[in-house]
Amino acid sequence: MTVRSLKHIAVLASLSVLALPAMAHPGHAETAGFLAGLAHPFTGLDHLLAMLGVGIWGGQQRRSLAQPATFLGMMLLGALAGMAGLGIPGLEMGIAATVALTGMAIALALALPNWLGVSLVGIFAVAHGNAHGHELPAASAAFGFMLASAILLMTGRFAGQVMAERVVRVSGAAMTAAGLVLMGMN
Repeated sequence: MTVRSLKHIAVLASLSVLALPAMAHPGHAETAGFLAGLAHPFTGLDHLLAMLGVGIWGGQQRRSLAQPATFLGMMLLGALAGMAGLGIPGLEMGIAATVALTGMAIALALALPNWLGVSLVGIFAVAHGNAHGHELPAASAAFGFMLASAILLMTGRFAGQVMAERVVRVSGAAMTAAGLVLMGMN
């Protein structure tokens, strides 16, 4: 695959984000259960890209499992806060920004000290968890979105370790573009 074709793929992937507001998340009710929670991170581009991105970034750095573990733990804390009715001002814009920032970290192959990378990922996770907690407040839904998130994080981590560095960086650039488009939609 040539660099030119990779650029075309990145542009097409970024443009496809424009059609996503028409997609509906499953659940969004107190009655939503495990399956709605499980499907939720796969059906929202912001959550999908952020979780894959955190995994890719961690895999790219070939560090410990601290980043995905921190993401899951802090996402759960954010979800519990959301379920309790606590909100974060500018939440949707913040979530879109996490996509752009994670993509930028991948595109630049940003190697932060482990404590700083883990802290940044933890902040991102609180925002994503808080949104999940508001949208899917049932405990059974939380089990679903936690499992889906773990799958996405580990899938991204694997991809970050096995894909060619050039492909990883182009995917990061595409993720940054997608995050900027999402920010513009908020």
